[in-house]
Formats: sequence, structure tokens, C-alpha cells
Amino acid sequence: MSDPLLPAHPPAPPASVAAHAAPARCENCEAPLQGEYCHVCGQSTHSPVRHVGHAVEEVFESFWHLDGRIFRTLRDLFVPGRIATRYLGGHRVRYVAPMRLFVILTLLTFFVARFVVQDAMQDHAPGQMVRTDDVASQFAQARTVGDVETMRDDALAGLAETRRTVGALPGVSPQLDVAEDAVRAQARERIAALAPDAAPTAEIATGADGAPAADSSTAGAPPVPDAASAETEIETARRPPTIGGPLGERIERNLSRLNDEPQIYVRALLAVAPTALFILVPLFAVLLKLLYLFQRRLYLEHVVVGLYSHAALMLGLLLVFCCALAGPWLATHAVWAARATGLLSTLLLWGMPVYLLVMQKRVYGQSWPWTVFKFLVIGMSYFALFLSVAVPMAGYAVYAM
Repeated sequence: MSDPLLPAHPPAPPASVAAHAAPARCENCEAPLQGEYCHVCGQSTHSPVRHVGHAVEEVFESFWHLDGRIFRTLRDLFVPGRIATRYLGGHRVRYVAPMRLFVILTLLTFFVARFVVQDAMQDHAPGQMVRTDDVASQFAQARTVGDVETMRDDALAGLAETRRTVGALPGVSPQLDVAEDAVRAQARERIAALAPDAAPTAEIATGADGAPAADSSTAGAPPVPDAASAETEIETARRPPTIGGPLGERIERNLSRLNDEPQIYVRALLAVAPTALFILVPLFAVLLKLLYLFQRRLYLEHVVVGLYSHAALMLGLLLVFCCALAGPWLATHAVWAARATGLLSTLLLWGMPVYLLVMQKRVYGQSWPWTVFKFLVIGMSYFALFLSVAVPMAGYAVYAM
């Protein structure tokens, strides 16, 4: 017997609760659900686009457990918008989760990109931008104390100029400090070997900004103008700026190589692209949310679109890097194959924006004029964000190798 104090029919749950409630039928195969997993296809009732916790759970659950779904996912990833549309429509069990796929492809692309950069800059040793072994060999060839002092002053002046030029780059200033101490120590050792009884001579001291520090004995004295020195300064100002010392020669050689071979910087830019893309995925989803605000899609749905978009970009970059690694070997064995890989790389790079445009059209379903307009807005904004992140990283990679 029912309680007369209770309503005959319980009130319906609010719309917000009903939207997040588990569906009565499987979204993948339409089978009636009797628990948290479908007894027919095995898909979970928890949707990662409705709750942040479920999205995080998708990342760590069976992260390295890859089966036949990875091949199906990679196959369908070549069709713009197919996986994102089906995943958002509830067909999730047949594909690898978007975050998992994106992380795996990012790791593979980043790993292969390291080999591309090392191949492009094989003459540069990572972490050894500042080298003093050349200076040590010059000290060993000096025959007089005066020659050692001249070499020491030139090397210290070159390091000071380098500090003013690239000292602001992260990690460079400590290397310059170590290099200056090494130069002074090597000079003292060579002077002691040539003239054990010689008195120590003054060395060029550098300040925090890399400029030569003023001598304490003449710090308060005003400079005395000299016609010959003034003419020398004018002539020096007319000449193009140079960096002295072996280290300066090395940096100038690298800069000259960049001018002659700009593809080195392009390869460095491509090498840091996986890291930059990984950082910018949330911002890309924000741009999609703003441009498609009236479609009332959840933010995590735009994150899914962004993850699959970037996964496709990672796959394209991975193929480009593989072509770059295979190109030199193929050039010595099969010229036609090397040309084919170069053409394939060009097609992949130019095809990436076309892929994203078609994917955006199929996922959001708007007309072509609106899709092209929003694609251009998102593309220009995202490209500016990408350059603001990738260009400094590529510049540091060039100077640090």
C-alpha cells in the first residue's frame, strides 16, 4: 500500500541532472544498459565529454594497452572529421581515446624530431655553446708571455661581446662565467710555464652586463680624448660588428651558416613544433568555443576536436620527419625515391591546413562561407600563438647546439 503522504509519481529530475545521467541505451550499439558497461560491445556509460573526471580517467586508464583499435584509429584519422564526429556521437569503443592518441603521437614525433635536429646540426654539440679548448690550444702554442696576454685579452673581450649579444638566452650566462674563469686559469698556467718568476699582470674584468669593468685606480678620472683613438673609433664604427676570440668566430660561423642555409632554422622550428602544439591544445579549444558559442557545445567537446586535430598534425609531422631522415640515405641509393620523399613532405605540409578546414566543416556542419571565415580567424590567431611559442624555442635550439 502506498504512503498517502508521498506523491504517486516522483518528480522528474532537473534538466541539468538528466543531461549528465547515464543513458538507458548504449550510445554505440543501442543495446539496453544494465550497468556501467554495455554487455554487447563493452563501451562504458561514462562520457568523457560530460565530466572532467572522466576525461582525466580516459588518459591514465590502460595508457599503454594498445590493440587493434590503434590501427583502426590511425586509418580513420586520415579522413578529416570522421573520428571526431563519431566519437562525439557516442561511438567511442572502436577508437583510441583522443588524449591517449595525442600523447602517444606527440611522444613519437618528439623522439623522431630530435634525430632531425641532430642531423641538421651535426657540427654542433648540445650544451657546448661555449668552448675553451680552442683557446687552450692557442695558449700552448704561445712562446712569450706577451703572446699569452694578448690571446687572453682577446678571448675575454670576445666573451664579453658574446655576453652582450646572446647573454640573455637561458643558460648562456653561467656558461660564459665558466668560460671566463677557464681562460684566465689557462693563461696563468701558460705564463707560469713560460716565466715562473714573472709578476702577474692585469686581466680584463667584465661587469654583469658583459662590458669591461672600470679600473679602480682610474674610475674617477675623466677620459682624455685622443685624436688617433677618436679616428680609430670612427673607423671601427664604420666596419660591420664582429665578435672577437675563438668563441666569437664560432658564433659568427654559425650565424653565417644560418644565412647561407636557412633550412637549419626551419628544421629547428619543425623540431620544436610538437612541444608547441602540445602546449597550445587548450587554447585551440578555447578558440573553437568562442567561434562556435551559439552551438551550445560543451568545452570538452571542443577539446576532443582539438585533440584529434592535433593528433592528425602530429601524424603528419611524424611522416615529414621520417621523410627527412630517409632523404639523405635515399639520395645515395635511389635518387627518384629521395625526390618522392621530398614531394611527399611538401604535400603533407601544405595539406595540413586543408585537412583542418575540411574537418572543421564536417564536425560543426556550418556552411562553407561561415566555415572558411571562422577557420581564417582561428587559423591566424592560432598561428600567432604558435609563433610566439615556437620561434623562441627554435632560436634557443639553434644557439644551444
